[in-house]
Amino acid sequence: MDTDWTPTRMREVFESVKNWGRWGDDDEHGALNLITDAKRREAAAAVRIGEVVSCARELAVQPTVENPNPALHMMIQGGDDCVIPGVGLEAAMDFVGVAFHGMATTHIDALCHVFVDGLMYNGFAATEVKSTGARHGSIMCTSEGISSRGVLLDIPRLLGVEWIEASTAITVAHLEAAEKSQGVKVEEGDILLVSAGRDARREKQGPWDPLTDGLAGMHPECVEWIHQRGVAVLGSDGVSDALPNIDIEGWGMPIHQCALVAMGVHLLDNLRLDRLSQACAKHNQWSFLFTVAPLRIERATGSPVNPIAML
Repeated sequence: MDTDWTPTRMREVFESVKNWGRWGDDDEHGALNLITDAKRREAAAAVRIGEVVSCARELAVQPTVENPNPALHMMIQGGDDCVIPGVGLEAAMDFVGVAFHGMATTHIDALCHVFVDGLMYNGFAATEVKSTGARHGSIMCTSEGISSRGVLLDIPRLLGVEWIEASTAITVAHLEAAEKSQGVKVEEGDILLVSAGRDARREKQGPWDPLTDGLAGMHPECVEWIHQRGVAVLGSDGVSDALPNIDIEGWGMPIHQCALVAMGVHLLDNLRLDRLSQACAKHNQWSFLFTVAPLRIERATGSPVNPIAML
């Protein structure tokens, strides 16, 4: 155990990074308030090449050790029986359903997804998320989409390895060294993407169960740095938290708990970042226009997404 990180210290960090009331007592947008019109214009100006890169994984419809609840994709009407009665049109149609929270599907977490002491961001009660959905903090605060400057920090590239092992936590020193190495700096209103090389490991070794075999992610010390830099949205090729994280009673996923609940920072989980890393390295450009368009699902705790980077 990292003896410097006790429940008391974690609580102090949580309280110190709270954005509750910063944008009003009824605010449900959280750190998205840091993405101003000026910030979006800055993000648009970052486009130099015009290359577009998807940061989503293919929708996982087959069960694996990292995907025990695969998405459903089934045909409603196929080309072998394609005439729609009464319409006079030949067409194919399908159905898609997905439980997107977990370790397999690229998705965004809404601020109502995680609670600390029975509360979500800005002090709304966990009980406000009913069986019918969330009355506060739902993904509908992103109904117009999210566009800002994205910054990718590629930690395996920094360390000269293909991927970060689960036993290695990404620290503030790693983040700042990657900034220096890549010639970029994370600024207020940015969407920060942190790569641990999950795609490369999966390509070489196949899928694994992150809950039993671990998953690389960020050390809790990164929480204060994220707050100080004014990160608007945080994403990774894992779930931002290292799994298993250091043993802090009551703080099983401190990045999730502090980002979503204290800071109001939406999280992007299970991104595919290998293609973006390759494009950034090719153009020596580690900042770009980054756009996320969650589905407009009333009262939802998140949404599957296909985030797009434009260099």
